[in-house]
Amino acid sequence: MYEYFIGKITDITPYYIVINVGGVGYRVLVANPFRYTATNDDQKVYIYQAVRDNDISLYGFQTFDEKQLFIKLLSVSGIGPKSALAILANEDHSGLINAINTNNDKFLTKFPGIGKKTAQQIILDLKGKMKEITPANLVGQQALDVTPTDASPALRESLEALASLGYTKTDIKKVGKQLQNFAGKDTNEYLSQALHLLNNK
Repeated sequence: MYEYFIGKITDITPYYIVINVGGVGYRVLVANPFRYTATNDDQKVYIYQAVRDNDISLYGFQTFDEKQLFIKLLSVSGIGPKSALAILANEDHSGLINAINTNNDKFLTKFPGIGKKTAQQIILDLKGKMKEITPANLVGQQALDVTPTDASPALRESLEALASLGYTKTDIKKVGKQLQNFAGKDTNEYLSQALHLLNNK
């Protein structure tokens, strides 16, 4: 129903952003809320609306290609919006597309909720079907830009964001310990480093 919203982002949480469009605040679930900034300037957010029996949710993306990748992931049996967002939170979208095209199911099983069977299903359903998606337009974590915060709140927010993406308490606790000595300046750096550690364990 919606292609995109243009409005002011008023709230940023570890789970979602709120964008004000014409006086209406829309709650939008995104792969990484901390790539967005709350400013007085209008921002463009591509939107996917998911309708279920008892729920209507909005999912947001910074680029058209990112939205298309999300839709392709949803077309795979066993992949829901939460799993698709967790995959999109990873910065290596070129690596994702390459893994699909080269049958690298090991790369795909690094993501939360993606076992070997689901990884193989992703490859089966999407291999050779990513040609219209330009990896350079998939901003991932490398486009994050947030206001620097004190280390403790930033670390806490990054761990809450990992929970919203579906990572287990065990993984979050482990990476939290690893990040205690990480000299991150803001939530962006903590979350990016956390995802790097989780996807390279």
